[in-house]
This record gives sequence, C-alpha cells and structure tokens, in this order.
Amino acid sequence: MWGIDEKDRRVLIVDSSFQPYFYAVLEENEDPKQVYERIMNEKPRLPLIVNVELDRRKFFGEPVNVARIYCQDPDAIQKYAKVIRSVRGVKECLETDIRYSMRYLIDNDVTPCAWHEVDVKEEESIRGVQVDKVYSACSAPERIQKDDIPQLRVLSFFPICYASKGSPKPERDPVVIIAAVTNTDEKKVFTAKEYDDRDLMHSFIQYVKNFDPDIIVGYQTNQQYWQYLIERAVTLETSLLIDRAGTWPHRSVYGHISITGRASIDMFDFADELPELKVKSLENMTAILGVKNLKEQRIIHELEYSDFWDDEEKRKELLEFALEKAECILGIFEKMFIYASELSKLVGLPLDHIGKAAVGFRTEWYLIREAHKIGELTPERMEQPYIPYAGGMVLKPKPGIHENVCVLDFKSMYPNIMIEKNISPDTYVPPSKPEPDSRVNVAPEVGYRFRREPPGFYKIVLTKLISARDEIRQIMRKVDPSSLDYQLLDARQKAVKVITNAAYGYTGWIGARWFRKPVAEATAAWGRSMIMKSVEIAKELGLDIVYGDTDSLFIKYDPQKIETMIRRIREQLGLEIRPEKTYRRILFTEAKKRYCGLLPDGSLDNVGLEVVRGDWANVAKATQEHVLELILKENSVEKAVEFVKSLIRDLREHKVPYRDLIIWKTLTRPVEKYKVNAPHVETARILKRLGWDLTVGDQVGYVITQGSGRLYERVKPYALASYKEV
Repeated sequence: MWGIDEKDRRVLIVDSSFQPYFYAVLEENEDPKQVYERIMNEKPRLPLIVNVELDRRKFFGEPVNVARIYCQDPDAIQKYAKVIRSVRGVKECLETDIRYSMRYLIDNDVTPCAWHEVDVKEEESIRGVQVDKVYSACSAPERIQKDDIPQLRVLSFFPICYASKGSPKPERDPVVIIAAVTNTDEKKVFTAKEYDDRDLMHSFIQYVKNFDPDIIVGYQTNQQYWQYLIERAVTLETSLLIDRAGTWPHRSVYGHISITGRASIDMFDFADELPELKVKSLENMTAILGVKNLKEQRIIHELEYSDFWDDEEKRKELLEFALEKAECILGIFEKMFIYASELSKLVGLPLDHIGKAAVGFRTEWYLIREAHKIGELTPERMEQPYIPYAGGMVLKPKPGIHENVCVLDFKSMYPNIMIEKNISPDTYVPPSKPEPDSRVNVAPEVGYRFRREPPGFYKIVLTKLISARDEIRQIMRKVDPSSLDYQLLDARQKAVKVITNAAYGYTGWIGARWFRKPVAEATAAWGRSMIMKSVEIAKELGLDIVYGDTDSLFIKYDPQKIETMIRRIREQLGLEIRPEKTYRRILFTEAKKRYCGLLPDGSLDNVGLEVVRGDWANVAKATQEHVLELILKENSVEKAVEFVKSLIRDLREHKVPYRDLIIWKTLTRPVEKYKVNAPHVETARILKRLGWDLTVGDQVGYVITQGSGRLYERVKPYALASYKEV
C-alpha cells in the first residue's frame, strides 16, 4: 500500500499476511463435510491451495453452503476453479475474477483517498523504491474518521510531438516539447535540440524523479501520450523510470496507464462528468470549468505543430502554448480533484482507476463492497445477448414558444421505485415459482413479480445511499458554503447521487454481474406508470403539460395548482416531486429532447440543439445561439430573421473567420470499423491516406466544399482546403 502519513512522509506498507481465495458453492443436498474432503483430495494436483474453510453465505438472497478456498498464487485461482467445479457436490465457483488487490481492499474495508490506521514494523529501505519509510503491516488497516487532505504533490504535463507529415510516430518522430507545471508553482519547459529529443527525455524523467509527485495529470494521456512516451523511450533506448518502484508505466485495467506508487490521472476521462461538455477538447473543458475563458486560450492544432516548430519566430508561441495547456490541465485537476477523490472513496476504486472506469463498473464495485458486508456472494461476469426493452417515457412536446413553464422533477425516481417495490435480482419471483407468503409486487405492463419481504439487496443498498445523501445535505446546511468542509461535503453528496442514479441503468447493462432483465424492465414499467398517473393528476387539476422526459414534467406555471399536484403525487404515488427550475420562456421543436429555455437569471438552457452539439461549426453554433437570444430574450422573430440575412451576406463576402467554418467531430471507433460514409469518417480516411495515424478519441476537423453531391463527397480536411472552396 502506497500512502502518506500524518507527517507528510511517503510510505510503503507491505502486508504479507493476506491470502487470495475464491468460493465453491456446494449443492444443497450434499453433506458439506464430504464435499470438503473431496476438495482436499484434489490438493496433490492443486499444490497452491493452502486452506479450505466451510462457511454459509447468501447468493441472490438464498442461503448457501460454501467452501472458501485459499490459494497461494492469485494468478492460479481461475485455473484451479475449473478443476474444483468438476468436484462432485460443487455447484459452481464464484468470485474467481476479483483481482487480488481489490480483494484486499474489499475484505479489509480499505478505502482509497482516505485515512487508515495500521500497526506496523519499520523495515529497511528497499533498493529502487522511492519512499521515506517502508513498513510491514502487523494488523489489518482500519478506517478512521479524518477528512484532512494531505499536502499532495501534483505534476501536470503536456507534450508536443513533431511530425513533418501525418501523425507523429514514436519510432520516427521526436517529442520536441514537454511543458510541466506543479501545484507548488514550478513551471518547466523541456525542449528538444532541434529534432533530437534524447536530452529532453532524460531531463523530464529526472525532473519527475526529483519532484517526486504523488499525482501526475495530463489530458488524453491514457489513450495517446503515455504510450507515445513509452515507445519513444524504447526507440531512444532510454529507461522511462518515473514511478516509485523502478518500473516502467504500464497499461492496466480499464485501459488506464499505471505508474506504480503514483496516481496517473487523465483528465479527459472525467469529461463525461460534465454533461454540458459536448466536444471533449482540452480547450472546452478548461472553459466550462471556469479555468480559462475559451477566447483567452491559444489554439494551435496538432496539424500545425510542425509549422510552428520549424519557424524560429513562431516556435516561442508553441512553447507558450504548451505551457498554457499544462497550466490548464492542472487547473482542471484542481476543479475536479475533490469530487474524484470522494467518488474513489465511495466506490472503492483507486483514484487512477475511477476516471477510466465506466459508470457501470463504478456502480458494480460499490455493490461488490456492500455485498461482502452483508454476506452476499458476487456473481461471475457472464456474456449475455442484448435484448431491448421499453425504457422511460418521453412525452411528445407541444412545438412553439411557451411562457412561464415550470419543470417538476421526481426526486431519485427510479431508485425510489426500486425501494418502494423491492425490485432486486434476489427478490424476483420467476413464473415457475409460487407466490411467497410475503406476497408480491406486480409490475404494470410486463407482469414481473417481486416479493415484498424481506428487503432485497438493491433496496438495502439504495436506502443506504439515499439516507447518506440526505444526511450529508443536512450537515451542509450548517456549514459555511465558502469553506473547504463544504466543498468536501458537496463533492461527497454529488458522488453519492451519481452512484444512486446509476443503479437503474446498471440493472439494464448486460455486462452487469447482477444483470436480470426483469429487474430493469419492471423498473422502467413502473416509471412509465408513475409518469402517466402524474399526468392524469395534472389534467384533473387543469394544468397544461407541454412536455415530459423520463422523470420530469414541463408544466405551465400555476403555483397553487402545482403545490396541490405535488401533494397528491406524494400521497397517492408515494414519490417526491419538486420544482427544479422555471423558464420565463421556452421554445420546443417537434422533436423530443430538443428545446431551449430562458431562465430567470437571463441565461439560456439548451438541450439537444445544435448550439450544444459537437458536430457543428462555430458559425452555426454562434448563429443559433444569437437567434435563440433574439427570440427568447427579446421576443423578436423579426430581429432573428434580419440577423440571419446579414450573416449570409457576411459568409458570401468571406467576412466570417475561416476557423469558424470548421466542423469538428470525435472518432468513436477505429476508422476502418466505420461502415457509414459520414463527413467526418471520409475526412479521417483522407487523413489516413496522407499518413495520419488516427485512433479512437481523435478529433478531425473538416469543411464542406462547394459543388454537388452528398456531403461526405464534398468534405476536405480544413488544413487542405481554402476559403474559396467552402
């Protein structure tokens, strides 16, 4: 375990006492002791088994006899489990695919980014290990209540890779700049000697060692830059030893790059936490988080790096650009760190895993921890075919402009339905089974049955999460909003909210260990039923519903009637619904999930319109935004029409900057995997033919040229086109 003690010393604690294990679930009609003997008889050909213990656990809520089989080598567990499965009396083996490190954290309730106490014995320093103290553990770690954040050392970096043509290739093209910024206000820019980057690499490696960061942050480092530096170091025959254990960075679970003893964090992986971030560029994320306004940022695209480096006069600008990017990355980290660390604490995934892990995996690790606490076994992950089912209800909008519209939002609608109806994989009653004595809740439309008692696994977990968030928010009311304590509490309640709301989506994820389609389908059916009953209540009160989306209703504002509606929904449906926001004016198109509203503070709230989409040129976004402002703020369609006519004239006269005509799109799969002839795909194909090595996550910029034919037939990479062609 790598950590920091109360004296800010970097420490390594080695616990040699923990042994990995897995479970063998025994057949119901078998004598556990006899099965135990049969398992022990396998020891001669399974010599790494060190112990077997009989126990009672639960699996999908049902008590089962199990044998806990300890294995000396965690890498042998899955191989050994295959043998044990063939032993007479063994029904199946479980928890064979839980990684050894996570097994240790779960069993000892060790939480990343949190304080623990452990009895230790100081050991001699280990050669090549860069820490202040090395200890061996004499006891299991115990979590302590302490929220202080230690003085972490953080290093942000941004590299510039040079290529005269096409994408840079590490076996050929140098790293000409690495800009580094620390949270102690150090700023360094390492540069190549023209096109020789040997000294640059050596200097950067030495700088990292000397600064000894706890956290190294970058942007798109997991999918691009670390791998480039690794391969470049191999080409230069340089050892990229920047960790605390004398080993190279390596790719680990979820595809993140692991640096032993340090947390390597790619801030790009947290872009999905910002729903308003449609184009996941460093510049946009920097602007949305308030680190630096978009207009104040230098913009130099990768296509232009070689031109700037080759030009002595422009090279200085490239150096300043790289340093600015490193500063922005550090700024993003500082904005996101508290939330990321609270999410890491809650879920139990290390800080360098939490960003890269998809929401489903985050939710699942939380469930695995909670299952262990109540003696519930974790199912093995199984491949299952996707079978679609009806999801949440979205009401057709009333197109046009509406005045004074209130949005009523159900509080944690789906989690509360799952609690109220006791929906859980372990409470599902298949058609082949009789109704239990506790009786059942029957889902509308689909008819799935769930026993009412005792509480299911999901009900236990979700009740705990919702109660925890309510408790945190109660404490927040007593804390100064400008204090660090408030920031910590706010980040904590957001993390709890994210995992709580992800529970419903997890139920329908075919990769989920606890996947059972009836659970997801029934929850969605009850949700649709609740929405329709709420609509009926609104109509009975004479309220005008203009739109509805999954767990919210858009209603013409009438304070007294809305208060009555809220009360009746609480009394009749057992759900909490509350006003989330009010629009002074709102525009709906004919399509669902596409609208724009004017909020009381004068700002516009865009959902699904081009102004917040990533695949539109800046000129289109700016135009639509201004048109919406004229319509919604000034209530003038005439001014909007005149503005558009004026813009068309400017476009024809080439008065609009060329950069604003570029359309950017992110590749979501390898270029060769695309089967469609979309404009951005054709652009990527052109760039590939010119030598660019494009990967998933890369952005391609293109313009649409004049002429006839389909759009994809008229695209050009923006750097290869002229304004006159557009």
